[in-house]
Amino acid sequence: MEKIVLQAQRRTLERTAKALRREGYLPAVMYGAHFPSTPILLDAHNAGLKLAKVSSSTLVYIELDGETHAALVREKQRDYIKNRLLHVDFQVVSLTEKIRTTVSLHFEGVSPAVKDYNGVVVTSLDEVEVEALPQDLPERIVVDLSKLARIGDTIHVRDLEVAKGVKVLNDPDEVVVVVSTTTEEVEAPAEGELSEPEVIERGKKEEEVE
Repeated sequence: MEKIVLQAQRRTLERTAKALRREGYLPAVMYGAHFPSTPILLDAHNAGLKLAKVSSSTLVYIELDGETHAALVREKQRDYIKNRLLHVDFQVVSLTEKIRTTVSLHFEGVSPAVKDYNGVVVTSLDEVEVEALPQDLPERIVVDLSKLARIGDTIHVRDLEVAKGVKVLNDPDEVVVVVSTTTEEVEAPAEGELSEPEVIERGKKEEEVE
């Protein structure tokens, strides 16, 4: 992914956020373990374009007062009616200290169990928590569905493929995805997990008999 660099300036509290937005600015804040909470301003149009597809594990670089700071986006407040950002929280990170964050799972491929046995691929997780140096954080973790050959085949957290230096913190035995004959046959998730499994792929329905 192309390196994301944002030009920022310090924000004084003399003017309201609403007034600043009218002038084309995006209010934001930078903070970190070794960085004091600092209100900043970004160009709203430029920041909106660059942050559109940024995830919680995407490293961005903020230039402020002649210095460049590596940061992660921790929160984005958005006006969904006008489709614009209202405020962004950035966590300034050290490139020499490991951090924890969530990374989304991306499902690819076609399960042979779907084609050959009319199976249903059901997901139990759509993201996992990882620990790594900021520059080693993956944008996403790919899950290969083509490995699910038969009904009952399962991919667990321990089966996820991640780069060296990246540690997945979820329970290794936790189910990521399973092939079932119907969604009802999937074991109900424990409290705190997804309330309903998500069906992401299924085989052709049998033709109805008239």
